[in-house]
Amino acid sequence: MRVTGYKSHGVGAAAALVNAVTSAEGADTDDALRGVLADHGFFVADFTPDTAARLRPWARTLRAVFEAEALDRAVELLNALLADVPMHPHLADHDERGLHLHYAPPQVELAHRFRATTLMNLSELVCDHGIDRIGVCAAAGCDRVYADDSRGGRRRFCSDACANRTNVAAYRARRREQ
Repeated sequence: MRVTGYKSHGVGAAAALVNAVTSAEGADTDDALRGVLADHGFFVADFTPDTAARLRPWARTLRAVFEAEALDRAVELLNALLADVPMHPHLADHDERGLHLHYAPPQVELAHRFRATTLMNLSELVCDHGIDRIGVCAAAGCDRVYADDSRGGRRRFCSDACANRTNVAAYRARRREQ
Protein backbone atom coordinates (compact mmCIF):
# COMPACT_ATOMS: atom_id res chain seq x y z
CA MET A 1 0.00 0.00 0.00
CA ARG A 2 1.44 3.34 -1.04
CA VAL A 3 0.75 6.03 1.51
CA THR A 4 0.72 9.69 0.57
CA GLY A 5 0.90 12.55 3.02
CA TYR A 6 3.91 13.84 4.90
CA LYS A 7 6.33 11.70 2.86
CA SER A 8 5.06 13.25 -0.36
CA HIS A 9 7.12 15.69 -2.34
CA GLY A 10 4.29 18.22 -2.04
CA VAL A 11 4.77 18.85 1.68
CA GLY A 12 8.52 19.29 1.32
CA ALA A 13 7.97 21.55 -1.67
CA ALA A 14 5.51 23.65 0.32
CA ALA A 15 8.02 24.14 3.15
CA ALA A 16 10.84 24.92 0.72
CA LEU A 17 8.72 27.49 -1.14
CA VAL A 18 7.58 29.15 2.10
CA ASN A 19 11.21 29.37 3.25
CA ALA A 20 12.42 30.74 -0.08
CA VAL A 21 9.80 33.48 -0.19
CA THR A 22 9.10 34.38 3.44
CA SER A 23 12.18 33.66 5.54
CA ALA A 24 14.81 36.30 6.21
CA GLU A 25 17.49 34.16 4.57
CA GLY A 26 15.30 32.99 1.69
CA ALA A 27 15.99 33.57 -1.99
CA ASP A 28 12.85 34.21 -3.99
CA THR A 29 14.37 34.93 -7.37
CA ASP A 30 12.74 33.28 -10.35
CA ASP A 31 15.67 30.87 -10.64
CA ALA A 32 15.51 29.97 -6.94
CA LEU A 33 11.78 29.23 -7.13
CA ARG A 34 12.30 27.18 -10.28
CA GLY A 35 14.93 25.24 -8.35
CA VAL A 36 12.52 24.61 -5.47
CA LEU A 37 10.02 23.03 -7.83
CA ALA A 38 12.65 21.01 -9.69
CA ASP A 39 14.20 19.77 -6.43
CA HIS A 40 10.81 18.42 -5.37
CA GLY A 41 9.93 16.53 -8.52
CA PHE A 42 7.81 19.06 -10.40
CA PHE A 43 8.23 19.28 -14.17
CA VAL A 44 9.56 22.78 -14.73
CA ALA A 45 9.90 22.91 -18.50
CA ASP A 46 7.08 25.47 -18.68
CA PHE A 47 8.28 27.57 -15.71
CA THR A 48 8.13 31.30 -16.53
CA PRO A 49 8.51 34.57 -14.63
CA ASP A 50 4.70 34.55 -14.39
CA THR A 51 4.89 31.17 -12.63
CA ALA A 52 7.24 32.68 -10.04
CA ALA A 53 4.95 35.69 -9.62
CA ARG A 54 2.01 33.35 -8.91
CA LEU A 55 4.00 31.24 -6.44
CA ARG A 56 5.09 34.10 -4.18
CA PRO A 57 1.59 34.89 -2.83
CA TRP A 58 0.96 31.15 -2.42
CA ALA A 59 4.05 30.87 -0.23
CA ARG A 60 2.83 33.71 1.99
CA THR A 61 -0.60 32.04 2.20
CA LEU A 62 0.86 28.64 3.15
CA ARG A 63 3.07 30.17 5.83
CA ALA A 64 -0.05 30.70 7.96
CA VAL A 65 -0.69 26.94 7.91
CA PHE A 66 2.84 26.23 9.17
CA GLU A 67 2.41 28.93 11.85
CA ALA A 68 -0.95 27.60 13.08
CA GLU A 69 -0.64 26.82 16.78
CA ALA A 70 -3.91 24.91 17.03
CA LEU A 71 -5.36 22.16 14.88
CA ASP A 72 -8.67 24.01 14.55
CA ARG A 73 -6.88 27.01 13.04
CA ALA A 74 -4.94 24.87 10.56
CA VAL A 75 -8.15 23.09 9.54
CA GLU A 76 -9.91 26.43 9.08
CA LEU A 77 -7.10 27.75 6.87
CA LEU A 78 -6.87 24.56 4.81
CA ASN A 79 -10.64 24.33 4.34
CA ALA A 80 -10.74 27.90 3.05
CA LEU A 81 -7.95 27.11 0.60
CA LEU A 82 -9.60 23.85 -0.49
CA ALA A 83 -12.74 25.82 -1.30
CA ASP A 84 -10.71 28.39 -3.24
CA VAL A 85 -8.28 26.26 -5.29
CA PRO A 86 -10.02 24.34 -8.10
CA MET A 87 -9.08 20.66 -8.22
CA HIS A 88 -9.52 18.20 -11.04
CA PRO A 89 -7.92 14.96 -9.83
CA HIS A 90 -6.87 12.38 -12.34
CA LEU A 91 -4.77 9.23 -12.49
CA ALA A 92 -1.41 9.41 -14.25
CA ASP A 93 1.18 6.84 -15.17
CA HIS A 94 4.47 8.37 -16.27
CA ASP A 95 8.14 7.84 -15.55
CA GLU A 96 9.05 5.15 -13.04
CA ARG A 97 6.51 6.29 -10.43
CA GLY A 98 3.74 4.00 -11.59
CA LEU A 99 0.07 4.83 -11.39
CA HIS A 100 -0.54 7.78 -9.08
CA LEU A 101 -2.93 10.64 -8.44
CA HIS A 102 -2.50 14.22 -9.68
CA TYR A 103 -4.72 16.97 -8.30
CA ALA A 104 -4.73 19.13 -11.42
CA PRO A 105 -4.58 18.14 -15.08
CA PRO A 106 -1.30 18.54 -16.96
CA GLN A 107 -2.70 21.19 -19.31
CA VAL A 108 -3.18 23.78 -16.53
CA GLU A 109 -0.35 26.14 -15.72
CA LEU A 110 2.46 24.99 -13.45
CA ALA A 111 1.66 27.33 -10.54
CA HIS A 112 -1.87 25.93 -10.36
CA ARG A 113 -0.59 22.35 -10.40
CA PHE A 114 1.84 23.27 -7.62
CA ARG A 115 -0.90 24.91 -5.52
CA ALA A 116 -3.21 21.92 -5.91
CA THR A 117 -0.50 19.39 -5.02
CA THR A 118 0.91 21.23 -2.03
CA LEU A 119 -2.56 21.99 -0.69
CA MET A 120 -3.74 18.39 -0.95
CA ASN A 121 -0.55 16.97 0.54
CA LEU A 122 -0.60 19.41 3.47
CA SER A 123 -4.26 18.55 4.01
CA GLU A 124 -3.46 14.83 4.01
CA LEU A 125 -0.66 15.44 6.49
CA VAL A 126 -2.96 17.32 8.86
CA CYS A 127 -5.59 14.59 8.56
CA ASP A 128 -3.03 11.87 9.31
CA HIS A 129 -0.86 13.59 11.93
CA GLY A 130 -2.46 16.84 13.05
CA ILE A 131 -0.12 19.82 13.11
CA ASP A 132 2.65 18.10 15.03
CA ARG A 133 4.65 17.45 11.86
CA ILE A 134 4.81 21.04 10.61
CA GLY A 135 5.80 24.30 12.22
CA VAL A 136 8.25 27.15 12.51
CA CYS A 137 11.81 26.38 13.56
CA ALA A 138 12.31 26.44 17.34
CA ALA A 139 15.83 27.90 17.06
CA ALA A 140 16.22 31.44 18.38
CA GLY A 141 16.32 33.90 15.51
CA CYS A 142 15.24 31.42 12.83
CA ASP A 143 12.00 32.02 10.95
CA ARG A 144 12.15 29.04 8.58
CA VAL A 145 9.37 26.43 8.54
CA TYR A 146 9.76 22.66 8.53
CA ALA A 147 7.85 19.54 7.58
CA ASP A 148 8.84 16.51 9.64
CA ASP A 149 9.21 13.27 7.71
CA SER A 150 11.06 11.39 10.44
CA ARG A 151 9.79 8.13 11.87
CA GLY A 152 9.40 9.54 15.38
CA GLY A 153 7.82 12.84 14.34
CA ARG A 154 9.65 14.91 16.95
CA ARG A 155 11.38 17.42 14.72
CA ARG A 156 11.17 21.05 15.85
CA PHE A 157 13.92 22.62 13.75
CA CYS A 158 14.24 23.48 10.08
CA SER A 159 17.69 21.92 9.81
CA ASP A 160 20.33 19.97 11.67
CA ALA A 161 22.36 23.19 11.90
CA CYS A 162 19.60 24.96 13.87
CA ALA A 163 19.05 21.91 16.09
CA ASN A 164 22.78 21.58 16.81
CA ARG A 165 23.21 25.30 17.49
CA THR A 166 20.29 25.28 19.92
CA ASN A 167 21.43 22.12 21.68
CA VAL A 168 25.02 23.39 22.05
CA ALA A 169 23.76 26.68 23.46
CA ALA A 170 21.55 24.83 25.97
CA TYR A 171 24.46 22.57 26.96
CA ARG A 172 26.76 25.54 27.49
CA ALA A 173 24.10 27.33 29.54
CA ARG A 174 23.71 24.27 31.77
CA ARG A 175 27.49 24.04 32.19
CA ARG A 176 27.67 27.71 33.22
CA GLU A 177 24.95 27.14 35.85
CA GLN A 178 26.96 24.29 37.37
